[in-house]
Order: sequence, then C-alpha cells, then structure tokens
Amino acid sequence: MKVHQNNIVTWIVLLVFFLLLTGSINTSKLSIDGILYSDNNFAHHTPEVVQGINSDVEKIGYEQVQLIKKYSDGFGVDFKLIMAIIKHESQFDQNAISARGAIGLMQLMPLTSNEISILLNNHSTDSLEENIRNGVYYFSKLLDLFSDLDTHNRICLALAAYNAGPSRIYDAQDLAAYMGENPADWSVIQRALPLLSKRFYSLHRSVWSDGRPPNGYFGSWRQTIFYIEKVIKSYQEYQIEIG
Repeated sequence: MKVHQNNIVTWIVLLVFFLLLTGSINTSKLSIDGILYSDNNFAHHTPEVVQGINSDVEKIGYEQVQLIKKYSDGFGVDFKLIMAIIKHESQFDQNAISARGAIGLMQLMPLTSNEISILLNNHSTDSLEENIRNGVYYFSKLLDLFSDLDTHNRICLALAAYNAGPSRIYDAQDLAAYMGENPADWSVIQRALPLLSKRFYSLHRSVWSDGRPPNGYFGSWRQTIFYIEKVIKSYQEYQIEIG
C-alpha cells in the first residue's frame, strides 16, 4: 500500500508514533511510508533484507523520511532512489562530513549547496531540511542531463555524475564515442571510466588534442562503479519492500 496524500501520511505517522510510545507495535513491522505490515507481507523476502530496510528507517527517523519524500515528490524523483543514495553517501548520519568536506545526509559540498539555495531563493533555517532539499534538487538536475535515455541508463549515469562529477562522465562518453561504442549505455561507460586513468596516456593522445582528459585523470573509477552497484541494489530492495 502506498499513500500519496500528505494529510493522510501525516495522520499515519502520528498514529505510528503513538503506537510506538505505547509499545503497541513492533518496529520490525514498519515500512518506510509508515504503513504497518504483517509478517505475511514479508514472506517472499529474506529476513536479512526485511531487517535491513527497517533498520534503515530507524537510523534516519520517520520525520526525515517524510522530508525526503516531500522533496523527492516535489522535484520528480523516486524517493526510494534518494533513500538509497543517502544510505551509501552518509549511512543516514545527518552530521556526516567527508574528508573532502561534503556534508550531511546527501553529502553536498558547502559551495554547491549554497549555490542551490541561492538558485531556489530559499535559505532554510533547518540545515537538515536544506541538505535534503538541495541534494534532491541537484540529483534531479543530473537526471535531466540524461533525460533522453532509458530509465536504467539514465539513473546509472546520473548516479555516476553525482559520485564522480558530470565532467568525468562526459570524458568517459568522449572515450566511448571515440571507440565506436554507445556513450549512452552505462555498461559502456563502466568500461570506459578505467581508461581515464593516467596509465592510458597513449590513448588520451589519440582522443584529445592536449593529450589528456579535459577534466584530468581519473583514478577513482573503482569507487564510482562500486558506489553505483551498491545504490542500485538498495534501490531495488526498497522498490520491493515499499512498492
């Protein structure tokens, strides 16, 4: 069951909190939408998957999940995909700070987040809400970069751009096109990303006039590919559980 009306969702969330406080329900039977499920709903899933998703909800909190859904709906992104991104960006830690300075659930760089706030003309006093809103907006724009692709390739390329930066993906697409392959196919880009590392300098000389990728060498391709695999796996699990 999936509820779209905000007022109904609000009442369900309030009911869930009341039942939690009174000890009337077991949190292992809650979905991300705040809907109660019986054990039969989970019969076709492994216990590990069910437990993992309920644990994810508990880590981030039900109010935060509703914020994610609010802005995902507003910017036209599946909120289950945003949940999967947050899981592997920050492990649902709203205070997370990366070694490079990316912050919050969505792991945005402060400069990027500030630019988006200016663009949206909306500086929230709630840093958590601002991080969610700006991160979802940014990802929605990355999806727009690949709007002419099928759903799978569009999502994978947008995820790659979110992790490595759009410029890296453009460089990989240039390489793919040079080799006569489809630059709109994620499986092709996945094979092209390693070729952006410095060891393939002779290939770069054939592709680009200055002898190197326009946006520099890229040695972290393994991390990007692994990141996408993890996010897609979590996204698929959320799709099964939440519908």
